[in-house]
Amino acid sequence: MLEVYVDGASQGDPGPSGAGIYIKQSGNHLDYSIYLGNMSNHEAEFMAVIKALIICKDTFPDEIISIRSDSRLVVDSIEKSFTKQTKYQPLLSEVEKLGELFPYFFVKWIPNKQNKRADELARQAIHKQ
Repeated sequence: MLEVYVDGASQGDPGPSGAGIYIKQSGNHLDYSIYLGNMSNHEAEFMAVIKALIICKDTFPDEIISIRSDSRLVVDSIEKSFTKQTKYQPLLSEVEKLGELFPYFFVKWIPNKQNKRADELARQAIHKQ
């Protein structure tokens, strides 16, 4: 099972945004810092999950994926397969479509203090523009 820590960050709302992805597997880890362009913080949080699932699909297609995020909005939306905000519905649909590509796909909310590496990577990504 892969533990995949994700975070999105924005400077402004909307503003320059980035995704941070930290993947742990059997004592190894991979870091990704991806510039996302201008978007809101919540959109960046969803995009971090999407980017992580794309990376996992390309690199670890047969693994069980456990996404860890400190965004309650994203975790709750994925768990309930629902969001009231129409602007997040296409992002949620993309997460669900990508999640179906894995044998098992889980999402778990974690506190900010457990997501520090993904947060650092997301903030670094903002400055990659």
